Amino acid sequence: MNDESLLEDGHIESFALMPAPADIKGEAPLSEAAAASVARGRAAVRAILERRDPRLLVVVGPCSMHDPVACMEYAHRLRALSDELSSTLLLVMRVYFEKPRTAVGWKGYINDPFMDDSFQIEEGMRRARGFLLDVAELGLPAATEALDPISPQYLGDLISWTAIGARTSESQTHREMSSGLSTPVGFKNATDGDLDAAINGIISASRPHSFLGINRYGRTSIIRTRGNPHGHLVLRGGAGRPNYDSVSVALAEQALAKAGLAPNIVVDCSHANSFKKPDMQPLVLADVAGQIRDGNRSIVGVMIESHLNAGNQAIPGDLSQLRYGCSVTDGCVDWATTEHMLRALSGTAGDALVRRAQA
Repeated sequence: MNDESLLEDGHIESFALMPAPADIKGEAPLSEAAAASVARGRAAVRAILERRDPRLLVVVGPCSMHDPVACMEYAHRLRALSDELSSTLLLVMRVYFEKPRTAVGWKGYINDPFMDDSFQIEEGMRRARGFLLDVAELGLPAATEALDPISPQYLGDLISWTAIGARTSESQTHREMSSGLSTPVGFKNATDGDLDAAINGIISASRPHSFLGINRYGRTSIIRTRGNPHGHLVLRGGAGRPNYDSVSVALAEQALAKAGLAPNIVVDCSHANSFKKPDMQPLVLADVAGQIRDGNRSIVGVMIESHLNAGNQAIPGDLSQLRYGCSVTDGCVDWATTEHMLRALSGTAGDALVRRAQA
């Protein structure tokens, strides 16, 4: 090893070339049906944020994807429920491939698709794109968290809604990236419950930026953006307390108004709002539905962590012991509970949503 490599790559074990986004996309190209589905999903979310569509945005699905077979079964069930509730709710499937870790742990399906520390990222990206394509061809919009700033070049054409997480809302890299994303973007409040990082993130992402990234051919490029006008706030609780209650929502409305932003709020029923206890998510949603019934107009959506089966599980050494349709990250409510929650939300908030349309 020469002196130059010691200066540059002292802690690097190796480099492996990643196929360019254009190559991965070429292997799983966007079909006409999938493109139409993604476009409809994005247009519907934008219409909700612009108050042209009175429905509620509902981002619902597994905390993370590790088993595409179980998640596709979930997608088929959600698609049928979406048809049933389409007059009041816009159901968007949560498809999270990347997981931020507080310290260490499984980083998600793209990073380690075989869950064995082999880190076959190229294969993970191929499989992630293939799954999103299948979801889009069902006619179901998909939502994800943008964690790695390179991944959107590979997957962004299949996403209808994007979240920026509590740990990254303050990140300049993620604010710049959000300014160029083609989807509406929800910024979560910080893990300590503070709203400033998310609100500043919304403002920053609405402005043009120039930054380094890659283009579809994998070439390092200076990316210049126009700014994203559809940033909004996601309340997920923090610092050991929830922030979905009417007082917290009113304070969030005031903070958005002070910043000159539209009063668009999505409530995350999971994370600190439910103390990471899945069986608390229905209580959070019922409270939010009651606020809408009683006249709240700023809550435009909710998020729910849901899977085929309830709870979560540790990743076993023998992967054949994994329980089917059960999360390996945060705990989820099961499918039967999900159906009940969403039908109850539609029933409680439905009349108020009609009144929103008439206002």
